Amino acid sequence: MSIARENIFMRPAALATLGIGMKKTVLGELEKIVGKERMSDKIADLYVYGFDASIHHKNPDVVVRPANTQEVSEIVKLANRTRTPIVPRGAGTAMCGHTVPLKGGIMVDMTLMNKIKEVRVEDLYCVVEPGVIYDKLNAVLSKRGFWFPTTPGSGEACTIGGMVVTNASGMRAIKYGATRDYVLGLEVVMPTGDIIHTGTRTLKNSSGYQIDRLMVGSEGTLGIVTEITLKLAFKPKASAMTLAAFKSLEDAGKCVSNIIAKPLMPSAIELMDSVCIKAVNKCMNIGLPDVAAICMIEVDGHPVAVEDELKIVEEIARQSGAISTEASRDKKKIDYWTYARKCIMPSLSRYGEKFVSVALADDMSVPISKIPEAVVAFQKIAEQNGVIIGTYGHSADGNLHTKMLVEPGSDDSWRRGEKAVGQIYDKVLELGGTVTGEHGVAITKAPYMKKERADSLETMRRIKKALDPKNIMNPGKMFDWEGNIIAHLRYPAFVETEGCMPSKACESPSDQHAGGK
Repeated sequence: MSIARENIFMRPAALATLGIGMKKTVLGELEKIVGKERMSDKIADLYVYGFDASIHHKNPDVVVRPANTQEVSEIVKLANRTRTPIVPRGAGTAMCGHTVPLKGGIMVDMTLMNKIKEVRVEDLYCVVEPGVIYDKLNAVLSKRGFWFPTTPGSGEACTIGGMVVTNASGMRAIKYGATRDYVLGLEVVMPTGDIIHTGTRTLKNSSGYQIDRLMVGSEGTLGIVTEITLKLAFKPKASAMTLAAFKSLEDAGKCVSNIIAKPLMPSAIELMDSVCIKAVNKCMNIGLPDVAAICMIEVDGHPVAVEDELKIVEEIARQSGAISTEASRDKKKIDYWTYARKCIMPSLSRYGEKFVSVALADDMSVPISKIPEAVVAFQKIAEQNGVIIGTYGHSADGNLHTKMLVEPGSDDSWRRGEKAVGQIYDKVLELGGTVTGEHGVAITKAPYMKKERADSLETMRRIKKALDPKNIMNPGKMFDWEGNIIAHLRYPAFVETEGCMPSKACESPSDQHAGGK
């Protein structure tokens, strides 16, 4: 077995390896900080907190639920002093293993810090704690004619803190941008436990290094965000949507780039291929057109402009090969179509009795004009590897999702899936794209991100080492991951081989995991 190069960071120690006395000391000090009722080392709680929405799982040693920044600071100081791994967690909706505690340690549940502290529409900002849920914030903002428009697919559950540390976005990023575009300032507990404030409450800022922009997308590896100042956007007065059906996936892809090149700025274009359409119709009885692909094209703004743009969208769709179009200005109808799009992930797991839908090659982005070539390539890769892939996504900004259907207990199914993933990402990089547009890296994207960012990895490592020399903050993720991604799986029928941890590079996939067909 070959061993990876020695990592440049110190190795944090899980509580289980600290010795009984030290473990009791750490647990005792945590209890003094948050109280007995806001911490747990019960096995059932640890098991639940070992999951997020990814394919991975590993138990923490203890879960704590701080209620304020000072408590977070004291927890981090304790972790730093004892070199104990620490992982912040929001709602657990992350897709790539961000909150899976690879080294055990302290899981910090941030959901009790859920106050909307300030809304100042006259200054175009609001101040929130990290545990505020996205949809609940917008429910407050919309009453005053404003919103935070990034629209993640898990908006009813995900927290603002989680969105910040993954730079999350969603269907409306083409027009409104991602989370990073709305973060004006942050309060962050650094790996030492020190509390810093970055950015400002002004719309313009040229004062020193933009540390807040570094923290956005850092995935809990550089500190814990405890307060966020967000820029507000004006809520559009009207919106409309066209559902266009296509006889080929390539035509649907061409429609997307043709709309952008018009030029016309939609608020969203959601693409679904035949696999996704069939799954949603079967599972949810939605009644989407039974075609090769559909595009849900949304426009918003002033009512007059919306009407004009809706006509242009339908014209471009037909010119691009649409065999049918249906337009609606009715909010209930638009919400129904959007609901159908949101049903893709759970519906795909009902596509066939033996399959589950897994996030492997999940949210790549390509230049918009390359969408037709990308989606056709994904289909060919699926056929070549004998796997089923559902392709969909926020295609207006080039962001595509490919959910793969695998048999969770089959070693062969996972191997073929992983091979297809590598080929998909190779194609994405060949087209000038990125391996992740909105979900982040963590575990599942790590090998492919390292290929994409090969010439800047050392710079990232130096930043991490400078800020977190003891490597306690969410260790083992991103550039610190070694080996393949079929590891620490949440599926009990598929058992990994003992002794091959992500800090080692396995000689072959069989060194990393084992299972029967």
